Amino acid sequence: MTTTHEQHPETNDAGVSRRGFLARSAATGLGVALVGSVESLFGAGSASAAPAGAAGVTGYGPLVPDPKGILALPRGFSYKIIAESGVTRLESGQFTPADPDGTASFPRRPGTGSVLVVNHEVSGSEENPVPAIPDFTYDPMGGGGTTNLEVDKDNNRIREYVSIAGTHNNCAGGVTPWDTWLTCEETEARVGSRGAYGTLTKDHGYVFEVHPYDQAENMNPQPLKMLGRFAHEAVVVDPRADQLYLTEDASNPNGLLYRWTAPRIPGGLRRAGDLKKFGPTDGAFEAMRAMDGGTHVPDLSLATEAGTTYSIEWVTVPDRDARTLSTRKQAYAKPITRSRKLEGMWWGDNGVYFVSSFAREGDSAIPHDGQVWFLDPRKETIELKLRFVYTPGDQDNDPDGPDNITVSPFGGVMIAEDGSGAQHLVGTTTSNEPFFFARNEASGSEFTGPNFAHDRQTMFANIQGDGSGGEGTSGPDEGSDPNPGYVFAITGPFRKIR
Repeated sequence: MTTTHEQHPETNDAGVSRRGFLARSAATGLGVALVGSVESLFGAGSASAAPAGAAGVTGYGPLVPDPKGILALPRGFSYKIIAESGVTRLESGQFTPADPDGTASFPRRPGTGSVLVVNHEVSGSEENPVPAIPDFTYDPMGGGGTTNLEVDKDNNRIREYVSIAGTHNNCAGGVTPWDTWLTCEETEARVGSRGAYGTLTKDHGYVFEVHPYDQAENMNPQPLKMLGRFAHEAVVVDPRADQLYLTEDASNPNGLLYRWTAPRIPGGLRRAGDLKKFGPTDGAFEAMRAMDGGTHVPDLSLATEAGTTYSIEWVTVPDRDARTLSTRKQAYAKPITRSRKLEGMWWGDNGVYFVSSFAREGDSAIPHDGQVWFLDPRKETIELKLRFVYTPGDQDNDPDGPDNITVSPFGGVMIAEDGSGAQHLVGTTTSNEPFFFARNEASGSEFTGPNFAHDRQTMFANIQGDGSGGEGTSGPDEGSDPNPGYVFAITGPFRKIR
């Protein structure tokens, strides 16, 4: 089913939920101010964002309330629901799985349109887990995985099917230069832990490669163990070097940023399946250490000014499969650099944008409501591009809690909020001003998976929903989930905004 709406003129330590954490830590609510220099993504001129829908708002203009109560967008933009958890159906007959999260899109072959690879962050009790399709399932007791979703040139739904199943808590991931998707398990669950279908039969906490076109490549899914076993959030491939960067969303202690360097192979990493050739200990697997001159920086929250730049070093992780201790808890990690809630990553501007979602007293040196960093692989530096200040106040009118991120083909970035109050997609202009691009009017659930189609005419994005699922109240083929997950195709007058 494809639904169209036109905008009219009027937990555990690994992968802690930000919303759950904030509910426990700040009963008064949280406000955000933006701090930056003229070089920062969100600019010094924007101490705070204007309320969504307010007159004079930066960007594409004020958000227009949605008569259907789902997605508010600026005038001239429209959306289609191309998948809905517990409502639309897979080719195998089951409902679209719950909790759509990290997503990438690829040009459809043959024909026109797009193929989306959609993560499903299913861990245990959610209704509508990813069905354990024979030959495409890693662990039959795991309910996470990915679905491939095809749309035509007008973003009409064509088909949706399971690409891999039997994984656990698939959060974000990353696009490869050879047009595949790396899906990340945000978990440290071992054999014997609870999964969606029962007791897990394999260890989890790995990265898997997913092909958008060739289902034969997705059969018998194998973890890329050389990329470590930890609470993976996202991954980026440097297209100019055989190196991958990975974030860890964890606490007690806080997570790390890792780098994997491939062994030298003829031609380097160039095609789907190349990563599957490596063994569990192949390549160099290392964690980042930031240095301020000759001084070790133990916590990224110490950076409070946009433009702050640190040199970085890399320290070998001795037991990347975490057989005895989590990778972040091993002895090597004492003189390392940590950050609370390392989240999304995306390649752009010849480097890696990565996100730290928030920090609080008691778990970090200095509280904040989000950071966006840029890692320059050639200079071996990281630079703070954006910092959300931690201030009590109204969360409905301030961007906070950056999570998934993508680099816009029109300049700037697009960030999915997972914060307090109203949830938004937050974009930036070419003159570094933030603006609200979309508001979730269906629920308090986070946005996930923003990414642009190859032709730049469509932005895809998701609302995760609460994953409760259910059947029977909305029609013969529709579920009763009060807050379902949605996958949207958003179109309109995308352009550079100065």
